Amino acid sequence: MAIEEEPAARLTALLETAGRLRPLFESGGASTLLAGRTAVLAFFENSTRTRSAFTRAAHLLGLNVLPFDAGISSAKKGETLRDTALNLAAMRPALFVVRHSAPDAPRQVAGWTGIPTVNAGGGAHEHPTQGLLDAFCLQREFGRIAGLKFVICGDLRHSRVARSNLHLLTKLGAQVTLVAPPTLGFDAGWPLPAGASIAADFDAAIPDADAVMVLRLQHERMEGPFLPPGGEYRARWGLTAARAEKMKPGAIVMHPGPMNRGVEIDSSVADGPHSVILPRSRSASRCAWR
Repeated sequence: MAIEEEPAARLTALLETAGRLRPLFESGGASTLLAGRTAVLAFFENSTRTRSAFTRAAHLLGLNVLPFDAGISSAKKGETLRDTALNLAAMRPALFVVRHSAPDAPRQVAGWTGIPTVNAGGGAHEHPTQGLLDAFCLQREFGRIAGLKFVICGDLRHSRVARSNLHLLTKLGAQVTLVAPPTLGFDAGWPLPAGASIAADFDAAIPDADAVMVLRLQHERMEGPFLPPGGEYRARWGLTAARAEKMKPGAIVMHPGPMNRGVEIDSSVADGPHSVILPRSRSASRCAWR
């Protein structure tokens, strides 16, 4: 699934389905909906939130989980992604969940195996389930998505979360403003969907925002001098306590994690009254799915 290719009606239906299944998550019970079937969690990149959330979701739906860790697999011996996928497919799973540094890896796995495949993060391209989670959170917080003003600030260049949110939220009627250092913005000529805009001044974008998402600096994907020297990044693009004070009442702060506290976001903001990032925050329990 690539959110940029999905019609708005299908995305809305997915959010409605999540709402119907939420009581199951909250109760801690288990469903027999997919009992007897197996899901392969094929993670070729490190993950805490996404992998744990998919494992939990699989158990709630009655699926058996077959975990795959690329770090201790034959992929370390040079086995190709195709061969790995076909070997795992021979175990007859009902579902693949794939996270990989190559943007098109989930689509390739689906093509090679003929098995339904969920994209749990493809390179710097998309992270559809994170985007759906963020939209679900906004829906529960505000009762709507259409008309909301959503600001995304940080490492846009390497962020699959930013791309998925950009496409999803604009399709559902939100206005999305993107803010980043010149070296970390989208590539020149990258097309923006209707409803999206680019701003140079983070401070000017904050007061009208219903939600502000701060992105992680993805140092592992950076090759070259992407960051300004010293503390300039925090001073100009970090969500500091002083900036958070400019947010209007009822506005929320989001972050896909993991957070680099003190650079991208101050701890007082991450744990503060606007935040829906962590369970101890005001209403993070509403946004707990990954």
